[in-house]
Amino acid sequence: MNRRLIEDYAPIGDMRTAALICRDGSMDWLCLPRFDSAAGFAGLLGTPEHGQWKVGPAIAPGMRAPYADRRHYLGDSAILVSEWDTPGGTVRVTDFMPEHPGHTSRVIRIVEGVSGNVEMVSDLCPRFGYGRYLPWIHDDGHLMVLESGPDALWLAASAKCVEKEGALVGRFTVESGERHVFVLSWGASHGPAPSFADHDALLEGTVEFWRAWVEQCAYQGPYREAVVRALITLKLMTHSPTGGIVAALTTSLPEEIGGVRNWDYRYTWLRDAAFTLAALLNAGSSEEMEAWRGWLLRAVGGDPENLQIMYGLAGERELAERELDWLPGYEGSGPVRIGNAAAGQLQLDVYGEVVETLYLAHERGVARCKDTEALHLRLIDQLATLWREPDDGIWEVRGGRRHFTHSKIMCWVAVDRTVRLVEAGVLEADLEALIALREEIHAEVCAKGYDPVRNTFTQSYGSRELDASLLLLPRSGFLPADDPRVIGTVDAIRRELGAGGALVHRYPTAGQDAGVDGLKGDEGAFLLCSFWLVDALALTGRLAEAKELFEELLALRSDQGLLAEEYDPVAKRQLGNCPQAFSMLGVVQSAFLIDQLERAEARAAAA
Repeated sequence: MNRRLIEDYAPIGDMRTAALICRDGSMDWLCLPRFDSAAGFAGLLGTPEHGQWKVGPAIAPGMRAPYADRRHYLGDSAILVSEWDTPGGTVRVTDFMPEHPGHTSRVIRIVEGVSGNVEMVSDLCPRFGYGRYLPWIHDDGHLMVLESGPDALWLAASAKCVEKEGALVGRFTVESGERHVFVLSWGASHGPAPSFADHDALLEGTVEFWRAWVEQCAYQGPYREAVVRALITLKLMTHSPTGGIVAALTTSLPEEIGGVRNWDYRYTWLRDAAFTLAALLNAGSSEEMEAWRGWLLRAVGGDPENLQIMYGLAGERELAERELDWLPGYEGSGPVRIGNAAAGQLQLDVYGEVVETLYLAHERGVARCKDTEALHLRLIDQLATLWREPDDGIWEVRGGRRHFTHSKIMCWVAVDRTVRLVEAGVLEADLEALIALREEIHAEVCAKGYDPVRNTFTQSYGSRELDASLLLLPRSGFLPADDPRVIGTVDAIRRELGAGGALVHRYPTAGQDAGVDGLKGDEGAFLLCSFWLVDALALTGRLAEAKELFEELLALRSDQGLLAEEYDPVAKRQLGNCPQAFSMLGVVQSAFLIDQLERAEARAAAA
């Protein structure tokens, strides 16, 4: 069973797929050729026998592989460097996936002797079909090939590797100044062998790609290191061939160790993509927005009336959920799921998030797109009647539809931003009708979603439960940030859903009983909601406290600056799929907001 912590993993990727590499040098997760393809390396959700590629110092049988003594990303890049100090010397392994349009995905692992002599091992053990199928291994001239059904992996290695029990194993000694290179390429098993470019040129090209991309980052504040690492991680979650954006790089990492809250996040949620794009736009990068607009038009097609909350990376609508009973799950946390049944849910808040992102793109000067503007108006026409319906809410609860307050507020946001674009002459629509709709939604939410006795908005109309999504009230513009109802809501959520310090649960759970979400079990504190608390405090006049809590959250990141979906404040460990776009974009947005408000305070003090 896997006993490695989630935060022990760090990703490399090429904007098509990504691999997760542990601190011991084991690549335990990789799906090919796309993020949402079947994993050929699924040891993360089981054992090494479910697929791994270990490159590190050789160990005696039965011994646990040592963790690297040091590891870091090479500058501002997605190139991972790990170093081990051994009794015989020091060795360095550099792992990366070159971003190279027109080529299939490749994992390149460069082993370098730093000092002395170190005995090393490369144990390449793919198991296609999410850890289920052994490959046919054979020699194809200067390459070794590992094939299973439609998939093939070609290994080019400078060290000799031999077949051993369904794996390719190489043992070699690296001396000071010596290098060994392993290049693993994916391709269709019926196709030709891939071409292999010079690995040094690929490394230099990858360094330059990331240097040029990071150079456009507009943030220059005190948290630049954290912001840049978060932005690079978000970029890794974009799918360059289609413009889709995944919510996370993994499936089924548990929200509770041993629990059943294990979901597949390797798809494009409209909400998650919109939030990710907002963070990238704020940072100065617009190419992802332009690519996603094209993706959105293709995914929705001519049928916005049947809008889904999520799609496959190329706009696929069928994302049937099923369980993989041959995988035990991370630390025994089953079931392992692929697909996601929430694709069929109604979540009204996505209209607000999509429209707000289109509005932000206009504000940031992204070139107009007439087709997107037409789709925007059709979505608003649909929302004009749909907003009155109950929905499944932002958290995709499986306990039945309700009139979720946050969903209604985001309907208001969709109409409000449309009004602004009409007033600016960007869109042509019936302004008077839109303003009336905006006022109608606002009045209903204030009447039905607010509890005057407790001075707080509630999770749904008439409920007593709270919901951390309402921390977005100050950002939404639905009410002024200094409105007593907004401040009361922020304070109530902190009091009733707080998990200590900056940490916040998204809503109440019920342990062994089914909770408001229809599920048994509990979960960790939700990290994006915790960043929303930071933002809400900052916007309601408590900037110093917000900054303090923000720095508490930054301290929860892994050694490589990464965050999963949730955090367990008792066990003090990360939980859920990792890295998670929600959590990483929370770093970016909170850092920008704190910087913006501090600058405003400084200008006011100087005036």
